Amino acid sequence: MSIKQQILNRYKEILQDRIDVFQDMISGLTIDAQNDAKGSAGDKHETALSMMHIEQEKLNHKLKEVLEQQTILNKIDGSQTHQKVALGSLVQANGMLLFISAALPKITHEDKTVFALSPQSPLGSKLMGNGVDSSVEVNGKTYLIERIF
Repeated sequence: MSIKQQILNRYKEILQDRIDVFQDMISGLTIDAQNDAKGSAGDKHETALSMMHIEQEKLNHKLKEVLEQQTILNKIDGSQTHQKVALGSLVQANGMLLFISAALPKITHEDKTVFALSPQSPLGSKLMGNGVDSSVEVNGKTYLIERIF
């Protein structure tokens, strides 16, 4: 399995773990709200239910964001190599590994830090369409594309 496939799989695992956590939390709030509805009455009860509903809406919003990120990752073919930077490219620039996918947390893979960038991010958008030995500048810093996986 290539380094790009390993990194893609690692990010997919991270997102699936997040999805599972959010779904469990939403489910827990639903159960809590049902149990609270059986045993409470009055203003205190209404406030508690309202707070649970607000929290559930926040979690649903976060879950939606993670599902959108997962959709982006699922579009990427980890076995495909690119001549020019595109969605799914793993780019080595200035000694860093940049995974063009979605804005995700950095990870460490075989003692190397990997930064996942959205193609719409400032650096991601500048890298898109460029090949090896091209350089781009973002915020006064020049990035030289050394390799594309």
